[in-house]
Amino acid sequence: MKIVLMGYMASGKSSVGAVLAKTLGLDFIDLDRYIETKENQSIQAIFHSKGEIYFRKQESVFLKEILEKKNRFVLALGGGTPCYGTNNDIIAQATSNTFYLKASIATLSIRLEQEKQTRPIVAQLKPEQLTEYIAKHLFERAPYYERAQHKLIIDNKSIDEIVLEIKKVLN
Repeated sequence: MKIVLMGYMASGKSSVGAVLAKTLGLDFIDLDRYIETKENQSIQAIFHSKGEIYFRKQESVFLKEILEKKNRFVLALGGGTPCYGTNNDIIAQATSNTFYLKASIATLSIRLEQEKQTRPIVAQLKPEQLTEYIAKHLFERAPYYERAQHKLIIDNKSIDEIVLEIKKVLN
């Protein structure tokens, strides 16, 4: 069983994915951590030293590697992964167990405001700028996320509630 979680940053892909994998007895893979391990540097460092184009190419290579090599896992994508190249097609060919963890702009703004120190992309944004940034990005990315087989609205839900919803869909 291959399960892929997608959605905007701070939508809970990694947190939900780790709990879901443990509950189902599957491996958990966070694509960003996988890339950092393979590249031996942080995502931020890759962007800084080699640029976004390099990162997106490597992201696609590692996504294919995971989807082709492994059979039983929960994979949490990076927020931009489905939006570049043929990544969405690659995912769709590998599994129909794709889930869009859909959060409102308000939920994402609250979460990202609390996580600014660990999210360099938004660290310098003021609260009103953050909301505008999210709204713009989400408008651009939503069509890619919407291609997921299943959509779960995650606002005001605990990790356990989301995991339970995913499990119901899988059964």
